[in-house]
Amino acid sequence: MPEKTLFNEWTDVVAEGRNALVFKERNKNYGAFELRRRYNRTVTIALTIAVVSFLFLVSIPKIIEIIEGMKIEDPKAVEITSADLTPPPLDKELPPPPPPPPPPPVEQTIKFTPPVVTDEPIVEPPPVITEDSPKISTETHEKTGDDEIVIPEATNVVVAPKEDEIFLVVEQQAEFPGGVAELYKYIQKSVQYPQVEKEAGITGTCYLSFVVEKNGSITDVQVLRGVSGGPGCDREAIRVVKSMPAWKPGRQAGHEVRVRFNLPIKFNIH
Repeated sequence: MPEKTLFNEWTDVVAEGRNALVFKERNKNYGAFELRRRYNRTVTIALTIAVVSFLFLVSIPKIIEIIEGMKIEDPKAVEITSADLTPPPLDKELPPPPPPPPPPPVEQTIKFTPPVVTDEPIVEPPPVITEDSPKISTETHEKTGDDEIVIPEATNVVVAPKEDEIFLVVEQQAEFPGGVAELYKYIQKSVQYPQVEKEAGITGTCYLSFVVEKNGSITDVQVLRGVSGGPGCDREAIRVVKSMPAWKPGRQAGHEVRVRFNLPIKFNIH
């Protein structure tokens, strides 16, 4: 190869020596300098792409042939022929088949035993006697019409109530001091409407159950049905009932007894 000299490089547009001399003390970021410096690389890449594209285009028919060869062949159609299922004609010379045997007779499952006549006496079984059966005497007693029939005197015995028995209805009902009117006055004066239920506008009736003891005190306070959505009303009703003064106890058969009461307390916002 000839030795590289400035004269030789001057004829080559993309030579580095020529470009360094031409663009000396000039703006090398100018487009012409970059184009000349990258010319060889750009040509190589373009040539490679062209060769690859040409080879790909040439091999397209071969690729298509390979892909079609990989397809699964369709199964061959199965030919279906109809079969003649008509039974063959009967041969008139052959004798007919024998008839089927008759079914076996049905055996009786219940056997009737005829009655037997004997000379022996028939002994009846003794009757069954229970506690509810009336006792019939076989003896005969003779009485005259003057005999008196004695009827026992009836005695009225008052049974005392049990010690811890709770009554619902008694002869003399338990009573709040002053009567029913004073009871409702006391409830109206003592009930304090719960603030939460009052602000929420909750109203309703709380049904309570309690026991008035023998000494008039109140025990066993229970809520039978409370105010819907207002548990504070139920608690306030229980508090008022428990704070009531002693009642006049109920009486049954002359004895003071325990009596259960049901009391409704209504909560209403005026």
